[in-house]
Amino acid sequence: MRPAYYSLLFLSIFMIACGTNNVFERTERFASHEWMVSQEPLMKFEIADTSSFYNIYVVIRHTDAYRYNNIWLNITTQSPNDTPRTQLLDISLADNTKGWLGSGMDDIFDRRARITQAPIRLKKGTYTFKLQQAMREDPLGYVLSAGIRVEKVQP
Repeated sequence: MRPAYYSLLFLSIFMIACGTNNVFERTERFASHEWMVSQEPLMKFEIADTSSFYNIYVVIRHTDAYRYNNIWLNITTQSPNDTPRTQLLDISLADNTKGWLGSGMDDIFDRRARITQAPIRLKKGTYTFKLQQAMREDPLGYVLSAGIRVEKVQP
């Protein structure tokens, strides 16, 4: 019985040690699986650790029926004590050879796309992100949710 106990203890410690350094993740679900241009998910999070580097991701969940290989997003970022900045980004959701990017189960796919060029340092304080779909289709069908994920970079 003792070897099984130690194996379970080791496995638990290993799983905790290999955990992600997820600092923040929030997504907003869209009713009827449609993202209207007027819906602008807003995410706020606090940064206390200014010595670490971070990667920032946009998270899109869609179904297999989504009609495009990409999604255009207006992403507005406001850093602590700074003015908001908006950038238009083209997020790839599919590849012609691989199919849908990201992870999938049945007909639902989650795509995490890094929106920072390289790991960055963040200032202490509150950050605000606002997402707006910028496709020519309104509402944009077969999109289940959209959000932001912030991860600490492993040293």
